[in-house]
Amino acid sequence: MPVITLVGATATGKSSLAIELARALGCDGVSAEIVNADSMLVYRGMDIGTAKPSFEERAGVPHHLIDIMDVRESASVAVFRDLARASIADVRARGGVPILVGGSALYLHAIVDRFDFPPTDDSVRARLEQELEDKGAPVLYTRLQTADPKAAAGILPTNGRRIVRALEALELTGSFTPTLPAWEYALDNVVQIGLDLDRPEMDKRIEARVHAMWEHGLVEEVRGLLDHGLRQGKTASRAIGYAQTIAYIDQQVTADQAKESTTIRTRQFSRKQLSWWRRDPRIHWARSESVSVDDIRALVTRALEDSDRVEVGNGANETTPGSPE
Repeated sequence: MPVITLVGATATGKSSLAIELARALGCDGVSAEIVNADSMLVYRGMDIGTAKPSFEERAGVPHHLIDIMDVRESASVAVFRDLARASIADVRARGGVPILVGGSALYLHAIVDRFDFPPTDDSVRARLEQELEDKGAPVLYTRLQTADPKAAAGILPTNGRRIVRALEALELTGSFTPTLPAWEYALDNVVQIGLDLDRPEMDKRIEARVHAMWEHGLVEEVRGLLDHGLRQGKTASRAIGYAQTIAYIDQQVTADQAKESTTIRTRQFSRKQLSWWRRDPRIHWARSESVSVDDIRALVTRALEDSDRVEVGNGANETTPGSPE
């Protein structure tokens, strides 16, 4: 059975298309289940701000890796990769087609490709994170430059999390490679489909989504999560939309400023994700606003019949995205 991946920026309709595809495959007698690859959908209670598909929307289609962690836990790439691969293997073992869906490019890359992680040590990581909090990223970056100038050159001086990761790897192994591995599948028969949307329309959808989240109770959701330790969650508390809402609750910004900041950060994130995916020549791109489930189902059907590389349909709904600005 193939592994189908649906990728694309925020608000391109990945989740709804994946559910529709799974149901359509079911009508064809092919069992399909969805494996989440969005790093924030794993958290229980983070529903509105992540646009998590509701139970009603998921009805009839099994979903994996949603609501599996407390907001105080850290959803590291390595842990997520292992969980996702286990879910994919389980679906395949039962004769089903896994549909991998998400907007976290790094997580998707780690799941489907050969991707080795350097070792980690909780005590070393905790000590370095405390230093980051006490002294700031510039001080640790200077230390990294001294220890490994080549590694430092590949990391932004303001990216505290990557600086800590590099220093941890250097301390444990004596080396750190800041570049990511090449595109090389670790799983067999992977079919990647990207949903593309014109930038003005994508920006419009993102702005509308942010305002809808506030109208549907994002502030109340965050207040409730704060009572369950959201501030202690190093990953969850930094999620786009949640960090800005926390700042609003703390009276550091106004509601309008929090919404605007969330919109801007979401747009920036979507551009970053698209720039990543557009470098991957294996992705088959389709127009988000015009692609139909029949187009995707035809591609999947051919993948079921032939494990060789396939091309998207007859080209009616294809597009080759331009280079990111």
